Amino acid sequence: MNEADVLRVIVSLFLILIVILAGAWAVRRSGLGRTGSPQALRVSASQNLGNRAWVAIVDVDDARLVLGVTSQQVTLLHTLPPAPATEPRGHNADSASPGFASALTRALKRR
Repeated sequence: MNEADVLRVIVSLFLILIVILAGAWAVRRSGLGRTGSPQALRVSASQNLGNRAWVAIVDVDDARLVLGVTSQQVTLLHTLPPAPATEPRGHNADSASPGFASALTRALKRR
């Protein structure tokens, strides 16, 4: 084998490695490789409170939990009834954040 053949083999192996990594990234990103039932926990809204602290509303099967989250612990602040059936289950947290943020601000001002 001369130098051109060795270089061709190295470039080919490098390209194959890039294709494998890109495929793995795409599968992981799309969620096709996940098995089992849909997740029982879903974060429906969250609000940053400062340096590594936030409040989140987490949907569970039969309730919604208001959680205080810091870098050291997670604290249950309140338990809400399940979300109404008219609320879309697929909405993202960004669309619900302004209402949640204003409600949190009003609650903190009352203290």
